[in-house]
Amino acid sequence: MVTLDGKPVSADDLLPLALTNLGHFTSMRVDGDGSIRGLSLHMERLVRDCKAVWGADLDTGRVRDYVRQNLDGQNGPCVVRVTIYDPKVDMGHPANADEPHVLVSVRGAGAMPPEPLRAMSVPYDRDLPAVKHVGLFGALHARRAAQLAGFDDALFVGRDGLVSEGGTWNVGFVDHDGTVVWPQGPVLPGVTMALLQQHAEHRVATVTLEQAKGMTAAFATNTSVGVRALKLIDEAELPDEHPVLNQLRETYLSVPGETL
Repeated sequence: MVTLDGKPVSADDLLPLALTNLGHFTSMRVDGDGSIRGLSLHMERLVRDCKAVWGADLDTGRVRDYVRQNLDGQNGPCVVRVTIYDPKVDMGHPANADEPHVLVSVRGAGAMPPEPLRAMSVPYDRDLPAVKHVGLFGALHARRAAQLAGFDDALFVGRDGLVSEGGTWNVGFVDHDGTVVWPQGPVLPGVTMALLQQHAEHRVATVTLEQAKGMTAAFATNTSVGVRALKLIDEAELPDEHPVLNQLRETYLSVPGETL
């Protein structure tokens, strides 16, 4: 089910989004009981990004109503995506677009945790990394290159030689002291990462690609997968299982969900 402002969406409604690719979004995993971990953080992201992209305020109560409507009748875990864009936008005059609307879509959710991830390092810096925007060409191009090379996804390395994040996920590491390390740099402030940072000991530091390959363990985080082990970075093998990874998974699953 896909709706725009609570009504069935049409092809004409979607055409401006498809042709201009200007907007922002958040994706939220909904558990079987209808609760969402980090719901408040997702709403804060939408408000923050709406101001950054559109210079407009966003009514999160209205967003919640639309999400609740789309989830009516859904059984089992799913992922709901909320995309904010203006159907009036055109490529020649994007400054005229200042009335963002709410597009809601729902898809099934996979099992948690999923299979360990094999990542290939790719030189890439995201545009506006602090905003979860719909401009995914670079990220998906990098993911495609990694998959064609036999990997699952891309791990981004910036022009400064530092590891930042993955295609659609934050990355974390476990150093030889058993401490969780999050890369310092311009990365998307992920909700799953934020929840783990609130509930687990960690440090933030710059991480080079060689340092990443030499860590005791590595993992990816996002709302769909929770905590997913990285078992390969280029040619460097990392363990599928590690006590700290198990602890992080337990910590994340222990975070109470919020209701719409």
